[in-house]
Amino acid sequence: MHDNQDPVRPSWDEYFMEITKVVATRSTCLRRQIGAVIVKDRRLLSTGYNGAPCGLPHCGEVGCVRAVNHVPSGQRQELCRGLHAEQSAVVQAAMYGVPIRGATIYSTHQPCSACTKILINAGIIRIVYQYSYPDKLAEQLIAEAAIDYICFDKADI
Repeated sequence: MHDNQDPVRPSWDEYFMEITKVVATRSTCLRRQIGAVIVKDRRLLSTGYNGAPCGLPHCGEVGCVRAVNHVPSGQRQELCRGLHAEQSAVVQAAMYGVPIRGATIYSTHQPCSACTKILINAGIIRIVYQYSYPDKLAEQLIAEAAIDYICFDKADI
């Protein structure tokens, strides 16, 4: 028997944000698991998570240079052997010839300034994230580039 009621469905933003959480489970970072997905026209184009470059030992195998040297979060990112999730998603799209200009990126965490610069140059027009990351330069760059920037509160997901 059909009751003529539509099931409760997540919004597109909720749907893709949930996918970022699954992607983050592949992370090899010892400090924080982050996932990102790039979407255009409601189609998933690319995914990425943070961790060591392909084919190289993971931090769990060789240790975390940042942890050993007591580097605080958000500082000296160049010391990390891993790529950020957003960087990985952009690289994966490039490797397979998937155009991402005009797309949205969903990320579990707010992109840092290095990732933000990459996203701007890749033509990303919308950034949706769940967890904040204190990077004022990233916010300034996003504002200057007029990118739509949305923080999903945990209660919204």
